[in-house]
Amino acid sequence: MLPLTPLFESQRLCCRIFYSLNFQELPEFFEDHMKEWMGEFRKYLTTNYPSLESSGDGLALVDQLRAAVCENISLYMEKNEEEFQGYLNDFASAVWSLLTNVSQSSSRDKLAVTAMKFLTTVSTSVHHTLFASEGVIPQICESIVIPNVRLRDEDEELFEMNYIEFIRRDMEGSDLDTRRRIACELLKGIATNYKKKVTDIVSLQIQNLLSSFATNPSANWKDKDCAIYLVVSLATKKAGGTLVSTDLVDVQSFFLSVIVPELQSRDVNGFPMLKAGALKFFTTFRGLIQKPVAFQLFPDLVRFLGAESNVVHSYAASCIEKLLLVKDEGGKARYTSADITPCVPVLMNNLFNSLKFPESEENQYIMKCILRVLAVADISSEIAGPCIAGLTSILNEVCKNPRNPIFNHYLFESVAILIRRACERDASLISAFEGSLFPSLQTILANDVTEFLPYAFQLLAQLVELNKPPISPSYMQIFVLLLSPDSWRRSSNVPALVRLLQAFLQKAPNEVNQEGRLNQVLGIFNMLVSSASSDEQGFYVLNTVIENLEYGVISPYMGNIWNVLFMRLQNNRTVKFQKSLVIFMSLFLIKHGATNLVDTMNAVQDNIFLVILEQFWIPNLKLITGAIELKLTAVASTRLICESPVLLDPAAARLWGKMLDSIVTLLSRPEQDRVEEEPEMPDIAENVGYTATFVKLYNAGKREEDPLTDVKDPKQFLVASLAKLSAHTPGRYPQIINENLEPANQAALLQLCGIYNCQIV
Repeated sequence: MLPLTPLFESQRLCCRIFYSLNFQELPEFFEDHMKEWMGEFRKYLTTNYPSLESSGDGLALVDQLRAAVCENISLYMEKNEEEFQGYLNDFASAVWSLLTNVSQSSSRDKLAVTAMKFLTTVSTSVHHTLFASEGVIPQICESIVIPNVRLRDEDEELFEMNYIEFIRRDMEGSDLDTRRRIACELLKGIATNYKKKVTDIVSLQIQNLLSSFATNPSANWKDKDCAIYLVVSLATKKAGGTLVSTDLVDVQSFFLSVIVPELQSRDVNGFPMLKAGALKFFTTFRGLIQKPVAFQLFPDLVRFLGAESNVVHSYAASCIEKLLLVKDEGGKARYTSADITPCVPVLMNNLFNSLKFPESEENQYIMKCILRVLAVADISSEIAGPCIAGLTSILNEVCKNPRNPIFNHYLFESVAILIRRACERDASLISAFEGSLFPSLQTILANDVTEFLPYAFQLLAQLVELNKPPISPSYMQIFVLLLSPDSWRRSSNVPALVRLLQAFLQKAPNEVNQEGRLNQVLGIFNMLVSSASSDEQGFYVLNTVIENLEYGVISPYMGNIWNVLFMRLQNNRTVKFQKSLVIFMSLFLIKHGATNLVDTMNAVQDNIFLVILEQFWIPNLKLITGAIELKLTAVASTRLICESPVLLDPAAARLWGKMLDSIVTLLSRPEQDRVEEEPEMPDIAENVGYTATFVKLYNAGKREEDPLTDVKDPKQFLVASLAKLSAHTPGRYPQIINENLEPANQAALLQLCGIYNCQIV
């Protein structure tokens, strides 16, 4: 064997080099010498090497060479089919014979997979007629597919020892290179042109497997597993939807006769792989299982959460979670809170208990199910108490060593949705939630648990917003920490810190104006707005200050605020910044009046307001997006031209007209016709090195607040304001409109006047 080993290894390497050289296109040399190459390749597939194949290591070496050959001929089938077709029949026969032998072995995975991939490629090509002969498809099914789909010792070992990897392959679709999956892909490939024949043969095989199981369930349970796997893996998903279907079996009857007995088995720990297959079937075909039938089995799914097998209780959790997502026609949820709330106490108890099994503490499927149940069920105080206790207990554990970011995200989303749904329903729960959560959140802050800091800040913001003033001293301690520059050093923390700062500005405006805190807040704004990567976050802070503090409080700071904004505008002007500036100026005008806006800007530099208006406000107004932002900027701009002495001055007639032209563009044209924004280049210098990524908690998100609840329709507000203004000086404004508005905007304005029965005279 030893003298042959380097020779076989060198031949395998030659095959890999051949693959690389031919991958892009067929070189002329290889095309001219194809006969020699293909002759050698075929020899490797058909020749036996007893001296090597008699030992395990030797057989593996030969199989590696044969697998490399299969990859080469698959490449030619995919990219050089025309040149390769003369050799196809011989290779198909050789691979088929080889695969029939390999399929009986429980090892030799690499060769089995590459060989089946080659036959799959052939089955979907113009040469698919190779499979049309009588008896070919039944033989492939019996000799190749079924042996490769059957569970092997390696599968059972993976199921028991590494449940995460088993689920990743089996349920999450990352098993494309496993024998089970590739065998089913081969059937799908053949079914492309011979669907009825494949369906009939596989349906018969499934019945044979189930009959074998029925004769001796204990000994032949793998036959039933094989049958279930075939039905699930060969199911087809409707384009653009989640509903799956199959022609192999009648789903309803198969479910009742084959799957339900497994689900109703009193022993949740018996034949766990079979239980997992049954749960996977239920999950896959959940949309086709009638609600009364599925709902009757809900208690059984809850029971399976107590199974010892990590895979089984993970599949049970996933099945429950997916069932609660099923929607009927019209998008209406099939399973409502009324359906599941009665069993929520037992369900949540079993879910939390399943996280205590060894190696299951950070089971993301369990936590995702907890999140889904909390999103659907009615959260009473009886349910809320044990849930927050269970979640904080888990949180305290994972704080010690965060390992699974997906699990962690579902955990924090679960806490957030529990806070939102329980406390909005019963405000008396807020203090109880604070008592449970505060120690955990303080641990995260005190120990600087980097991965969890953004989550902690978002949850604190959520809790602050639920409180009524005055804010308790425990929150004010966090406010002091929040204002420290050190807290803002990590860019991943910034969006969550801004979210928390906004909550304090809204709920504790009086406290903000004490002990120099407003100076610190504006220092944070200054820091954020100076950088293109965080300027939007800076405007969130500034806008919240403007919205929640009295003008008398902020007026002493306005000169410095304008200086900061004008400096940034001068040094690093971006479209995003200019849009944010227009929104800020609009909000300032709405909250504190046009006169204060104009006067504070001009106090920085004489007549700078008109310069900003012409160069930045007017051209960028049409780029504003978002319903609330659009209404805010349109109404503010309307008030500016209808109420501000600066714009009503005859000397400003041209600017007045240009501003109106921009307002009409904003209100009359679809977003896609007026916004042509190029994506901005990220600031590479500020993103050197690795930083943890901010992940937004959907269930702790800040609710958008409309600062103009009294204005329902900005279009009506515009024409009504213009009609009122023009009535004071008839004949003036039609001329300005005619001279400064684009013809399309003149027509749009005239149409709006007709719709709302207003006249500009």
